[in-house]
Amino acid sequence: QLMESGGGLVQPGGSLTLSCLASGLTLDYSAIAWFRQSPGKEREGVSCISHSTYYADSVKGRFTISRDISKNTVYLAMNNLKPEDTGVYYCADGVSCDTYYRPDDFPTWGQGTQVTVSS
Repeated sequence: QLMESGGGLVQPGGSLTLSCLASGLTLDYSAIAWFRQSPGKEREGVSCISHSTYYADSVKGRFTISRDISKNTVYLAMNNLKPEDTGVYYCADGVSCDTYYRPDDFPTWGQGTQVTVSS
């Protein structure tokens, strides 16, 4: 089971850190990805962590993914947020980050947390 938290309303240029609590999973053997979806758009792979980290070009240099295995939690630290970062952010569990941009490769999903970047 995956549960996201940490979303909210933030001004452009601000920061948020999302958390994904992965109950019943062993993070050492999982690939955890963050996706986001805005109204009218397809779900987009943002970042992924397994034994390496992966980032979409649109967030490189601004977002940082990390994990705390002792807490079974994956984090997404988001800095210099832009209005186009607005959306529902989901974490998802899969086997590999090689295709982190493909939602179908991640069978288990959380319920999502809303991030709104607006002045």
